[in-house]
Amino acid sequence: MGEAQHHYNVSVNSWGGKPNFGGNPRGPRYYGNMPRYAAIDIGSNSIRMQAAETGDGMATKILAAERQVTHLGAGVFQDGRITADALEFVCTSLARMAQIYQKLDVIGVRAVATSAVRDASNQQTFLERASKALGAPIEIISGQEEARLIHLGVQARWPQPGKRVLMIDVGGGSAEVILSDHGVLSEAFSKPLGAVRLTEVFLRTDPPAPIDLHRLNEYIEEKLSGPLNKIGPGPFDRAIATSATAAAIVCAVNRVARSRRDEADRLKASAAQIRRFYRDVSVLDSNGRRKIQGIGPNRAELIVAGAAVFRRMLELFQQPALHYSAAGVRDGIIADLAARGVGRELSMLSRDQRRAVEQMARRYGVQLSHARNVADLAHRLFQSLQPLHRLPPALGKLLEAAAYLHDIGHFVSDTSHHKHSYYLVLHSDLPGFTDSERQMIALLCRYHRKSMPTPRHSPFQTVDPDSRRAINLLVPLLRIADSLDRSHEQRIGDLQVQFRNGSVILALDSKPDPDLEIWAAERVAEAFHETYQVQLQLTRVRP
Repeated sequence: MGEAQHHYNVSVNSWGGKPNFGGNPRGPRYYGNMPRYAAIDIGSNSIRMQAAETGDGMATKILAAERQVTHLGAGVFQDGRITADALEFVCTSLARMAQIYQKLDVIGVRAVATSAVRDASNQQTFLERASKALGAPIEIISGQEEARLIHLGVQARWPQPGKRVLMIDVGGGSAEVILSDHGVLSEAFSKPLGAVRLTEVFLRTDPPAPIDLHRLNEYIEEKLSGPLNKIGPGPFDRAIATSATAAAIVCAVNRVARSRRDEADRLKASAAQIRRFYRDVSVLDSNGRRKIQGIGPNRAELIVAGAAVFRRMLELFQQPALHYSAAGVRDGIIADLAARGVGRELSMLSRDQRRAVEQMARRYGVQLSHARNVADLAHRLFQSLQPLHRLPPALGKLLEAAAYLHDIGHFVSDTSHHKHSYYLVLHSDLPGFTDSERQMIALLCRYHRKSMPTPRHSPFQTVDPDSRRAINLLVPLLRIADSLDRSHEQRIGDLQVQFRNGSVILALDSKPDPDLEIWAAERVAEAFHETYQVQLQLTRVRP
């Protein structure tokens, strides 16, 4: 199974209110926002919410994480329906979680429901009420999509380059068996082997009866025969287990208290330890299981079935041990949203805005091929350099608009045309932009060449400190973009931004000779260094 394209419901949020940039406009400290996303995973036993900040070349920073046990699947696996009480509790939990991530200015939200809701006969009622409580659409995902997101999540939190890895997730309703080969999802299976489902179907007594354990293990082996035949027993460089059940097992065999579960990430449990653990818990009642270090009261009800699945998987796939990863569907969702650039449109001109700036550029005789190219380069620089400027996405629109309009002053005079551009933008009607946005666009045009903004420039003092800081950070990007089309011949086909050894490297892809563009960009590199306290280097990628 390869990485396919998937279409799904994502709620994209605009940035409301006045952004707070903070920090010193000339210093290296930036306190704005990288792209922020929220993920909600509605599982068969619990709901998990995670909000995180992420960006190209930057480690993901978790801003909020919540987990609420719901036992949603218990009614489904018994009667085929989500109970009224469970639905009410889920809606209350989702509303609470939404309040948390909504305060964090996330630009994209994806909420998914898995096995229990897939199987529920009243799933439509659930989706309507739960989506309303969350304030965002909830989608039911397939087992294959669930496996894909788990794989993405593990690779995001614990990359496995160059390795052949068996990944195992035992949730409440299903278990996902995944083969990752050199970081690429190669095979994925979703089987009805979740801990809640198996407990409800097979383990009716406490402690479980031997005959029930026998039937449980026969069922597990039957369901794993397909993945085993397709993937084979190895060899694998590593087996990685995810889910709360895996965490409980690894914590128990390594004597890690539940309060220190975060320390269990990447810990190992041998196959012999897991066999012994399964043998011990399968003869205890729930009170006895609760006393085991690392197992909480809720997990004690499900741990026998979960341990049975992990034990048999290790035996069938002939693995000597498994490593626990704290990653899950929620991490995969955030990695996927970031990789797809969800919310990126917030930094791009709308259709009406683009029409307005193009009409104005055409009115003043601007070469549109040059303007469009500079706008495209400026937008790519804004996106790629977000780890440095950390500005809200909406400001990318103003940079793009300025890229279209920076040369309109030539209509008045070639001498000091940047000042004429400022005047024309400031005193023109620009549909789709507020007065303050038009003022910022005018100032960006004013400073696209010659001196950088300074306090002695009276036009610069007409805007508030937050806007002045944003202009300081955006001007070098506009100057670089303009320089990269110095010939007006669109010689730069593509650019890649790399962060290396405290420097920013612009790798330029160009078939025609880009020496003029490189020379021009190097002339404005000092302004970039002054503003960001980072060296800018340019290199050509040979076709």
